[in-house]
Amino acid sequence: MPHKSLPAPSWPISFRATCLRATFYILLVAGIAQGVFYESLYLSDARFSERGFTELAQTALLATAAGLLLYSHLVIRTLPYISLLMFGFLFASLIREQDALLDTYLFDGAWQLLVSLTVLPILFVVIRKRQRFLAEFAAYANSFSFGLFAAGFLTTYVFSRLYGRGDFWQAILQENYVRDFKSAAEEVVELFGYAVLLIAVIELVLLARRWALARQNG
Repeated sequence: MPHKSLPAPSWPISFRATCLRATFYILLVAGIAQGVFYESLYLSDARFSERGFTELAQTALLATAAGLLLYSHLVIRTLPYISLLMFGFLFASLIREQDALLDTYLFDGAWQLLVSLTVLPILFVVIRKRQRFLAEFAAYANSFSFGLFAAGFLTTYVFSRLYGRGDFWQAILQENYVRDFKSAAEEVVELFGYAVLLIAVIELVLLARRWALARQNG
């Protein structure tokens, strides 16, 4: 059962609000696709590198999602432990995306240390408050946001890795195989997955705000 401080899992969304959000999400995904197209046409020197559009967009999406989750955890506080755990996961992914920069400007393996310093304290807090976390999860699992987050996770951390295998692209392209094809395929699918995760986080913040208002109103 949901935690007593959370409303029942029924939260009507107006058709107008749904259309507005759908329009924004369509524009977000279309803009990302157009950015990748622009990178492929005009940024040959930085194409799918750390300085290219795709990598920078991945960082921007993760940073935005992590910032929204931190806002939800610290300010809205309707789903504090769900928000905290998701923040730890996405912030760790953000650190991982900067591995080359961290290895260059700090030391080799810096990203592993920073991820550990981020994830372990958060896991400790969530495990310590596991009853509250499970109550929040019981309510959150019925939401649109959770479905989107699961889809983004599968796209980014499962499908993109399998789709970007070198053996897979060598089998398709055979003697025409170039590593750039494999890199582009994996990075673009990963970018789309991050976009879906950001949309899931936006939906979580909107859901948390609706629940907070419902709790205030009685």
